[in-house]
Amino acid sequence: MLLSNIETVPGRTIVRHLGLVQGSTVRAKHVGRDFMAGLKNLVGGELKGYTELLNEARDEAIARMIEQARQAGANAVVNVRFSTASVAAGAAEIFAYGTAVVLE
Repeated sequence: MLLSNIETVPGRTIVRHLGLVQGSTVRAKHVGRDFMAGLKNLVGGELKGYTELLNEARDEAIARMIEQARQAGANAVVNVRFSTASVAAGAAEIFAYGTAVVLE
């Protein structure tokens, strides 16, 4: 499955638009990560636990979007975008979406 963050794929022709596809996941913070993040905030630096959590969540949202595109008969998703939202105390949603297409 080809993914592109632009509306076209250079060198390829879109022969069919199949519509919007999406994938999302909601992840909650881990108490241990919160404690370590609090300590890290005091001294500065990357919050690696949260970076890993967001990377895992993004990968899961992409996988769900790809599965929806496959079920629609697509071989590519163009104009891929991401969104995040806080849905509850300590929990966040990562949302991936794009347009499922068939490339020549």
